[in-house]
Amino acid sequence: MKEILVRSFTGLVYISLLMVSLLNEHALIILFYFFGLICLAEFKKLIEYKSFFPYIFFTVLYLVFGYWQFFMNSHTGLDEATQILQVVTIFVQLFLIKDLFTEKRIPLFISKRFILTTFYLSSAFVFLILIANYNNKYEPLILFGSFVLIWTNDTFAFLVGKNFGKQKLFEKISPKKTVEGFLGGLLFASIASYFIATFTETLTFNQWLILAIIISVFGTLGDLIESKFKRQADVKDSGIIMPGHGGLLDRLDSIIFAAPFIYLFLEII
Repeated sequence: MKEILVRSFTGLVYISLLMVSLLNEHALIILFYFFGLICLAEFKKLIEYKSFFPYIFFTVLYLVFGYWQFFMNSHTGLDEATQILQVVTIFVQLFLIKDLFTEKRIPLFISKRFILTTFYLSSAFVFLILIANYNNKYEPLILFGSFVLIWTNDTFAFLVGKNFGKQKLFEKISPKKTVEGFLGGLLFASIASYFIATFTETLTFNQWLILAIIISVFGTLGDLIESKFKRQADVKDSGIIMPGHGGLLDRLDSIIFAAPFIYLFLEII
């Protein structure tokens, strides 16, 4: 009972911080900056990367994109810079997906550790801010809706998998995940997309439905990839900052991996 209470309280604090920060663009940028630093510290520990440079690169990358208009006094060049960052980030993520299915251990030579901290983790927080500024206008409901889809997918994937799961999804990496759980999470995220479309009046139902599929698929892949990093590091959680939950990276791994693909879809439409 005590563990459930601690877990519930920690989760409530996390969700409250996120929801309050969504009310103001600068508050969101500041919150995600600190979230990024914490996740970066946890990830560096997982991959045994002791260099201080990832913090510098993250800060520069994050502030340049977060405050592009302030620095440049216009949006000129932002789209081009975003597209370059997006191509490199998705390219790195596709290699991570490849490593997930083909490698017993994800290779972690020095240059790859730098690439991962920069284009797997740091750039993800840039895209979270860009999602909130969809079409160069602060639109926090799109980002909030994306988080709701992540939470819905995770919750029902767990519930369906626990009660009906039989076929393992990726037993070597995450023994508790099942195909039935994945499909259950996808189903309920798709249902949730209708209510998000109705109450937020941001995107159409069809667009939110596609986002639900993107988030469920790539969010699950992100969860599996982080699980593989933890298995390689021989740890259960990425950190201890969230009692009952583990590390902040454990809570954000799905949205981190899905963020560039969410933004890509928004750009396409």
